[in-house]
Amino acid sequence: MTTRTIRARDRPVFGVDVQSGDVRGDDPSYALVILDPVDAEDRDAADVDFDGPVARVTRDVVSFRKLCRLIDDREPLYVATDNAYELAADKGELVGFLRSLPDGTRLVQVTGAERPEPLSRVASRHGIPYGKDPMEEAEAAARLAAANVGHEVTAFTDETRVKVSRGRSTGKGGWSQDRYTRRIHGNVRKRTRQVQSKLKETNLEFDREVTEKYGGYANAVFTVEARPEDIPVSNSRAGDVRVEVERERRDGIEYEPLVQRRDRVIVGIDPGTTTAAAVVGLDGTVHALYSSRTADTADVTEWIIEQGRPIIVAADVEPMPETVEKFRRSFDAAGWRPTTDLPVDEKLHRTREASYANDHERDALAAALYAYDDHADQFERIAAKTPPRLDREAVIAGVVAGGSSVEAVVADLSEDDGSDGGEDDAGAGESDPTEPERSEEEETIRRLRERVDRLESHAESLEDDLAERDERVEELEGELEEAKREERIEARTRRAVSRLERETDRLERERDEARDRVDELERKVETLKELWRLDHSNFGDVAEGRGLASVKVVEQFTLDALEAADEAYGLVSGDVVYLRDASGAGRRTAERLAETEPRAVIRDGNLSEVADQVLFDHDVPVVPADAVPVREVDELAVAEESALDAALDDWEKRAERRRTAEKQEHLDRIISEHRAGRTLPETEE
Repeated sequence: MTTRTIRARDRPVFGVDVQSGDVRGDDPSYALVILDPVDAEDRDAADVDFDGPVARVTRDVVSFRKLCRLIDDREPLYVATDNAYELAADKGELVGFLRSLPDGTRLVQVTGAERPEPLSRVASRHGIPYGKDPMEEAEAAARLAAANVGHEVTAFTDETRVKVSRGRSTGKGGWSQDRYTRRIHGNVRKRTRQVQSKLKETNLEFDREVTEKYGGYANAVFTVEARPEDIPVSNSRAGDVRVEVERERRDGIEYEPLVQRRDRVIVGIDPGTTTAAAVVGLDGTVHALYSSRTADTADVTEWIIEQGRPIIVAADVEPMPETVEKFRRSFDAAGWRPTTDLPVDEKLHRTREASYANDHERDALAAALYAYDDHADQFERIAAKTPPRLDREAVIAGVVAGGSSVEAVVADLSEDDGSDGGEDDAGAGESDPTEPERSEEEETIRRLRERVDRLESHAESLEDDLAERDERVEELEGELEEAKREERIEARTRRAVSRLERETDRLERERDEARDRVDELERKVETLKELWRLDHSNFGDVAEGRGLASVKVVEQFTLDALEAADEAYGLVSGDVVYLRDASGAGRRTAERLAETEPRAVIRDGNLSEVADQVLFDHDVPVVPADAVPVREVDELAVAEESALDAALDDWEKRAERRRTAEKQEHLDRIISEHRAGRTLPETEE
């Protein structure tokens, strides 16, 4: 069992897919599936619907921030997705996301490297359930990563930079400046030696660069051949010294396979001064390219073994070079070569969608791809005849590289799996003894005719595809021109609409301001009219309770505001005081207001507990502004006597209940203290 497998059983695996929104827009949501490892005896309790790792499944829809918090809290082994750029809008954001991952957590793209495959194809190849719903795609990604399928997305090397430096400035000078500087540099040197000792204890390889200063070190930089989670030092800052741990950046984003590929593959080789090799999957996917001027046969063989198990070794020239033939024999694989040397223009056309470093890699890749083209139909026929329970690639390898029939290979694999292959199946691959034996030339002619038929069929298919693509290109070009014309019309319309909307907004603002001003003036006029009627009305109406009471306004319940009101129009006994903002007053402010012995205090807002108690103790009624509406015109303010009297009556009732409650509370406290005094001597005994 590998180390990765052991760790996968100890830590969860996250599968992520965009649920809604766009990573380049605002607040995208993500479908999140968490696979938590469980023990084998708990398998029945786990949510497992395929024959794979035992895991308990949690499904949720989360925001990007919550996803990051869960990653920090759970520290999963893998964060799996079908496309890494679903978690970042661009390369810079992706590097930032990778830097934010906890030590030991890997971002995995399960669909491949720079040219990912469809998730459905990868899931089908590995027997993982798949659906188009985002939650199902997230679960498929998690299960693939748990099975070590995919590539780790990384922007950092396996080197880590550990910097020990000053934690504070040495200052600008002073009587003790030299001693202070010497102490800081001495502490940096001491911490540097401690870090170096820990690195040596863990047998880590590292390089050290030191900047010496007066009294010790200004800083020291360790370049360690390990990841941060493998280093016994972490970010810290204590007193005079700061330690920073940071992985070294790569030039770009790279993709590293979680495990070395061991699939059946097709290998193309271009020998010479520079030896090149290309590995292609049985589905035509380009897996890897290699070239070297110094590598020998053993190095190339080792590299190919790391990529997979070759079933076909191909060359781009006829006859097959001896070096390529040696590789073919060493892998016991089938050979492929063209009938004539492949022209350069055909190799350029066949490898146009791939990225290669030089002409040698191009030639090796062209050989592998042409070998795939020549066997693609055969692969499909073999796959169609392969039972679902058997490994399709194993059957293809047995037929192509082993030279057996599909039925014979299926029978052999079925026997290996413990199934009853049956005598009929075993004998199906045997040749018919009545059939006349062909000569070598006849066998070559038959093989070439079959190849010609396949190539002609393939050429016809390509011509049909090319004609369809040409028609589609013309159709899209027409749609593009129409879209451009509509876009120009829409752009002009948008500019005109935008200009009219700005003008409309300006006029609406002016209209609203004018309406507000009219409303304000109308309210003042109405208030002045009412005050005028009061001034010229019969005094008997006032006596009947329809009069108005004068109100003195205090802007804030503060000492300064009370003094300002007192200076402006005087605060005397019997006044009705309106506190426009009653919050924030303390005991002293409340006592200052109580000294004026107001008839009532109308408050807007809530009093503090201290101020409320002081006014209550001085029998100053406090009523809410909602109960006694105050009307103001400039510096004048009045309130209706009837509303004020009603509010005062209500306050008296509440005050009486409050006094009763306080007396009861006081009495209960006296009784409790008395009882406590009687039981105290017994406790002491």
